[in-house]
Amino acid sequence: MRKWLCVPMMALFLLSGCGGTGETETASMRQPFHDMAGCVMEAEVSCDQEGLAWEAVLRCDYVPGGESVVEVLSPETIAGVRAVITDTSWQLEYQGECLNAGTLSDQEISPAACLPRLMSALRDGWLLEENEEEWDGVPCRRITVDQSGLQDGKILSTVWLRLEGGTPLRGEIAVDGQIILTADFTNFSFYDTIAPESQGEPGPAG
Repeated sequence: MRKWLCVPMMALFLLSGCGGTGETETASMRQPFHDMAGCVMEAEVSCDQEGLAWEAVLRCDYVPGGESVVEVLSPETIAGVRAVITDTSWQLEYQGECLNAGTLSDQEISPAACLPRLMSALRDGWLLEENEEEWDGVPCRRITVDQSGLQDGKILSTVWLRLEGGTPLRGEIAVDGQIILTADFTNFSFYDTIAPESQGEPGPAG
């Protein structure tokens, strides 16, 4: 059974890896993400790369510039798998063991990093497109930013922010024009809006 669990686990984490009114509104909606001390979120994350399809519910405790923790909530076969992500590295934790999992793509995109990368995109990505658009019947502002790194691959992140409240509803990460990661957010809170009794462990002070 241990061997059977490791296969989807590794498949999960080793896939790596000034203008008009509209722009002013987009900048205003991005500002809370740039200023935040951190956030907690849950999302249904799906991956489709080179014929390998995978999906799971992830919980992420995101800390800008620090350690962000991603945990698998479902499916049960890999529930409890945790990735600790920093600005320079990330590790896989499972049943008390730590593995330096690394990445498989030159662009270093992995399902484990999907939610932190989307938050990083909202904070610092170079704005390419923005418009008002409904997603699943919900009025949103759709924002696409460039997150390309030192590699040749083009990395674009798109996030749909609810017009009411400004929280993320949907996210996509594309490499060289192909969407490889999607996230449908089911829960989101900034640290300073989470009631202490509901956090489990309190986040860093804002």
